Amino acid sequence: MKKVLLVCIMIMLMLASACGNVEMTSNPNTSSKPKPETDESIIQKYTSEYCTVERINLDSETEKYFYGTWKVEKLLGFANSYNDASEYPTGQKFIGDEIIIKKDFFSSKGLKNYKKYQYELKNPLYEITAACDNSLSFYRLYKIDIPDLNISDVVKAIDISDPSTKQSIPVSVSFFLVNNNRLILLSEATIFELKKITD
Repeated sequence: MKKVLLVCIMIMLMLASACGNVEMTSNPNTSSKPKPETDESIIQKYTSEYCTVERINLDSETEKYFYGTWKVEKLLGFANSYNDASEYPTGQKFIGDEIIIKKDFFSSKGLKNYKKYQYELKNPLYEITAACDNSLSFYRLYKIDIPDLNISDVVKAIDISDPSTKQSIPVSVSFFLVNNNRLILLSEATIFELKKITD
């Protein structure tokens, strides 16, 4: 009986000691309070290995640059996955053509040589569908090598949809915004740079 009582007292002392330690470390007024970890050690840093793929609305900085009238200025090259025979090797049929991208209006009717690209939308839906924070992650996702992209360039893919159907305009045209200061047009497998001519 004495042994059982002794064992019980020892267990109670151990529990009391453990409770005391917990109380001591959780008490904000004690000087032995452990220092919190820094934000950098708690939050894992994004490694930039892949693109973020999700549909989100344009942010104000993207809108500011993206909206305007754009002129197809120069051919940058071709996607690595396939060639667009209609434009190879010079892409001259798009050069000089215009696209209008406004908050409440989109028109690709300025792409005069291509009937299948003739679209006009009132109140179009613009969404960022992917954001890549370096050229390597962009290439991994799209298999497109834009020749003068730097490794640190941030590239956003922008989709344009019909507001009534919520469907993307059914043309093989994509827009990529680089660092909010360059607009790239991908038509079929041909890559062009656009120049803003009016806001």
